[in-house]
Amino acid sequence: MVGLAGAAAFLLQEPIGTVIAMVQGPADYDGSGDDEVVVMIHDGETGQDIANSLVAQDVVKSYDAFYELLRAEAPEPVFQPGAYRLASQMSARAALDALLDPDSKLEQTVVIPEGTTTVSVLQLISEGTSISLADLEAAAADVGPFGLPSAATTLEGFLFPATYTFPPETTATEAIRTLVDRQFEALDAAGVAPENRWKTIVLAALIQREAGLTEDFYRVSRVFLNRLDPAQWPSGLMQSDATVAYGTGATDRVKTTDAERADAGNPYNTYVHPGLPAGPISNPGDVAIDAAVNAADGSWLYFVSWNLDTGETIFSTTIEEHDAAVDKWLAWMAEHPEYG
Repeated sequence: MVGLAGAAAFLLQEPIGTVIAMVQGPADYDGSGDDEVVVMIHDGETGQDIANSLVAQDVVKSYDAFYELLRAEAPEPVFQPGAYRLASQMSARAALDALLDPDSKLEQTVVIPEGTTTVSVLQLISEGTSISLADLEAAAADVGPFGLPSAATTLEGFLFPATYTFPPETTATEAIRTLVDRQFEALDAAGVAPENRWKTIVLAALIQREAGLTEDFYRVSRVFLNRLDPAQWPSGLMQSDATVAYGTGATDRVKTTDAERADAGNPYNTYVHPGLPAGPISNPGDVAIDAAVNAADGSWLYFVSWNLDTGETIFSTTIEEHDAAVDKWLAWMAEHPEYG
């Protein structure tokens, strides 16, 4: 009785949400799910990475539900890189079973998220198909066969992000051409004339990396266009950390240091070099392209994503408004040290 009473006292002292979680276990969906979702497992990913990916795509309800189940498996599951056919809102058990079922693996299928850089796109294609990374890199080294704008020296910006299934005998050049042609289709659908493809893609790629919520893409576009207007922003400096980071070769982050932002040797440093960056910094999707063409109306010159959990962003016209928004972001960061 003493043990039970002690346990009861412990439970009563805990927040009700904690008590429920302790009794019921991690939040989980029931059943085998609803709409089809294609999930990519990348070479070198851990069980934690896979759990996070499944949560992000709403395949499973919580990280703990999947990861705790995964850790309890014996022997430890081994996942092969590639694309898998799952469903939205599956139970953790159903999701794990599907990932371990060979029939769930989609052969010659690749999922390319919006904003992925070319280096990563080539890696994804090699993981999801029988095409070697070496062949893809060799094909990508010569952009001549792909009909890109004359200013383009790499494929960056022109590999449309989507889900692709390639025939078994597809070559590296054919796979790349498929993505490039699809990007041209997106530009055509947005009403972009061939002579305007380069500038549009450069801006769209910047929007793709800097914007968070879909509805903010059009306002982010307006901020950059306003900064290109000498009457509104005489310096012409975009001051984008994403461009600076890209120029350092760090394509997986947007945070930069004071030294990086002061480096005039970085051609993508928009804190030093006015105008749009030297080239695209990602491969943008339909929304970013549309935002580049159809920016929202407004006089904003600044923006800051103050809540990194929700992606909420504050747009400002004056430096005073922006400073207040930055203070709000700093306060949020102080309350969330896990974001560093």
